[in-house]
Amino acid sequence: MIGALLLVLAIAPALVVIFCLLLRSPRGAAALNLAGAVAVFMAAVALILLAGGGSYRFWHDYILFDAPAAWVVLCAALVYLLSAIYAIGYMPQLGEDRRLPQFYALFAGFALAILVSPLMNNAALYWIAIEATTLVSTFLVAFERAAESLEAAWKYIIVVSAGISLALFGTVLFYWGGSFALGPSYNMTWDALLRAAPGMNPSLVMFAFLLVLVGYGTKVGLAPMHTWLPDAHSESPAPISAMLSGALLNAAMLGIVRFLKIADAAPTVGLPRTALVALGALSLLVAALFIVRQQSIKRLMAYSSVEHMGVIALGFGFGGVFGVAGALYHMLNHALNKSLMFFGAGNMMRSFGSKQIKDLRRVGAHFPVPAALWLAGAVAITGAPPFGLFLSELAVLRAGFERAFGWAAALMAVLLIVIFVGFLNHFRAMYWDEPADWAATARTPLAMSLWCVVPMALALLPLLVLGLWWPQAVWRFLADIAHSLKAAAP
Repeated sequence: MIGALLLVLAIAPALVVIFCLLLRSPRGAAALNLAGAVAVFMAAVALILLAGGGSYRFWHDYILFDAPAAWVVLCAALVYLLSAIYAIGYMPQLGEDRRLPQFYALFAGFALAILVSPLMNNAALYWIAIEATTLVSTFLVAFERAAESLEAAWKYIIVVSAGISLALFGTVLFYWGGSFALGPSYNMTWDALLRAAPGMNPSLVMFAFLLVLVGYGTKVGLAPMHTWLPDAHSESPAPISAMLSGALLNAAMLGIVRFLKIADAAPTVGLPRTALVALGALSLLVAALFIVRQQSIKRLMAYSSVEHMGVIALGFGFGGVFGVAGALYHMLNHALNKSLMFFGAGNMMRSFGSKQIKDLRRVGAHFPVPAALWLAGAVAITGAPPFGLFLSELAVLRAGFERAFGWAAALMAVLLIVIFVGFLNHFRAMYWDEPADWAATARTPLAMSLWCVVPMALALLPLLVLGLWWPQAVWRFLADIAHSLKAAAP
């Protein structure tokens, strides 16, 4: 049963790619993409119910399905579904109907690469899958063909490819370290590296982990390797921005987590966790500084992604049940919340004809329902109650104080307050400030399609439920993952 569902994850988007290229119909391609996203989401939900605490291997051990992979796949499938719905209303506004079949083929191909990467049981194959997400998504970042989009795409592929090259070097060093215990040739599965870790040279392991952390941290958007993220997220079409932030970053973070478990099993005296915590704290600091002074609405959302990846990094770095469970819960809540925020940003940007915050004024008066959903999402993304991010951030903070990382937890608390004030101050201006130039903003904003509003509500509802109620079954599932990840920890 699990094997068949895993095939659905791969086959459904692959078929969408093929038929979108053959069909050459914009509406047909959009419908196919939505059908593929529905199939993927249903399979992901079924898989999370079947995952339990076990792990399953397929195709000569090249495919690993375990609880961490199931959770990341669920987050990605959820964002894919919401983005597929939103794209039906958003993409026709770009005036690129002739190219939409290619867009949806790339969209489904991007989703396919994200979905399969957490399932790779070989560290080298995982690297290949993550690199595939870069190659496919570069064309999506540049889809609008504006000068800014092309510049963002070039910056994205250059910076991320440089980072991912370091991850490859780190992976090779891990393989070399394992060869001293397992022989010169072996299958580099996660379990094989874990078995070999206690016998690896501590200095070699630490150096290899730092390379992996910087490499995959570039893909995750951790500071100071985050420089591609604001440009790529802000210049992509809104449904792709949601996929980049809510799905791709989680898939790349899983690689860091798997290598962290291996580094923990080696005699590294906790240094890998300290390095991860340091980058997480730095990401929060950089995000806070840029969010306060931001002028572009989509770049504001992009720096928010840097912030929340920093929170997730802190959770995994702190470790323990609360740290890991909080980080995993944050993955899901952030995936929902950031999809909502990018959908809202795309709606307002297209309706008002500007990406600049100063040009978006009295949005609540023009669009009462979408504006209310977007404002609720803005409150949620700052970690305020009663939304899910509040509970996950609280769990991460508790872990920091309990696990001898009080300095990082205290810094996190202070920076979250700064971000709360700075982020919502921008929304205060967009909702209640009067336009500075009435002549420039006199035109009536364009109406929004229902396809662009419904996914905002679909994202907000579970975000609210997960803030009011952390289901016991979900807690047990995440706690089991935490125990499995710390099994080899000192």
